[in-house]
Amino acid sequence: MNSHVTWKAASAAAEETDVIRLADVRRRFGETAALDGVTLTVRRGEILGIIGRSGAGKSTLIRCLNGLERPDSGTIEIEGREITGLGEADLQPLRRRIGMIFQHFNLLSAKTVEENVALPLKIEGWPKAKRLARAAELLELVGLSGKAKAYPSELSGGQKQRVGIARALAAKPALLLSDEATSALDPETTRSILTLLKDINRKLGLTILLITHEMEVVRGIADRVTVLDAGRVVEEGPVWQVFSRPQAETTRSLLSSIRPQLPAHIADKLTADVGGEAILGIDIAGPAATGPLFEGLSQEFPGGYRLNHGGVDHIQEQAVGRFFLAVPADKAASLASYVERLGAQVEVLGHVADHA
Repeated sequence: MNSHVTWKAASAAAEETDVIRLADVRRRFGETAALDGVTLTVRRGEILGIIGRSGAGKSTLIRCLNGLERPDSGTIEIEGREITGLGEADLQPLRRRIGMIFQHFNLLSAKTVEENVALPLKIEGWPKAKRLARAAELLELVGLSGKAKAYPSELSGGQKQRVGIARALAAKPALLLSDEATSALDPETTRSILTLLKDINRKLGLTILLITHEMEVVRGIADRVTVLDAGRVVEEGPVWQVFSRPQAETTRSLLSSIRPQLPAHIADKLTADVGGEAILGIDIAGPAATGPLFEGLSQEFPGGYRLNHGGVDHIQEQAVGRFFLAVPADKAASLASYVERLGAQVEVLGHVADHA
């Protein structure tokens, strides 16, 4: 059967299903397990962020998704079709359904902007007039209509990445894979690229998978987040939930740069010896984070606690609060119980002498 027809049929059947499904995917390189039983889904139209330390398996995962690596075991489905057993010829229709954007842009320096964008269509055999018309349409979408005849050397980093995004969209993919696409950009340019990706996701209903080590990228545009560590999924969920109450130690470490942390001059004095004041870390999210938390505490424990650090942020339109309280050791358990009844997660971080 013609592989293109088969792929179109599978895609049509999967119209209402997950775009990506991985089940128990494993890939080893010698003694190293790059992927160690990864199971995850990416839903149609969502933006999923995948985060992890270097060596967590992120790059191997993305190479398995576009068929550049074959897993040792497990299954990978793209738009309802299992791909792990496909030969190179059958993988070509798959790759046309997947757009890729890269950290270092991967533009051809000898070709103009419009030629770079139109290149995938030239490879597919589109006539010149049609592919240049599509390139013009995409350059308008990414805000570079006036740069069609320019060369990559004449562009800023952010403009180059916009060209890369336009090129990735040329063949109207169902899925966009972003591999550290903002890592080489300054913060202001990163924000503009993220805004563009979110706009494309909304306008086109495009499914996006972000591989990144930048927590601000995930926080800025992702709907859900999956955390990889040593080739395994250690945590996943809506971004606001994972960022407000990270459960895995890996997640806590990765998020330490963007979540309030106990000030060092207090953390250095922490001890396991009970006495003096207990230092509580409180995570609270949703409506409870903007409710009368401290008003209630003041009524229940007048003069019984001090706020050392913290505040309320907003992620995915959800309030996310993180606070550090100093509490007399003999009141710590009752105060923690009270706050937990309000929906908070409380951790006793240690004890210090009074008024640390």
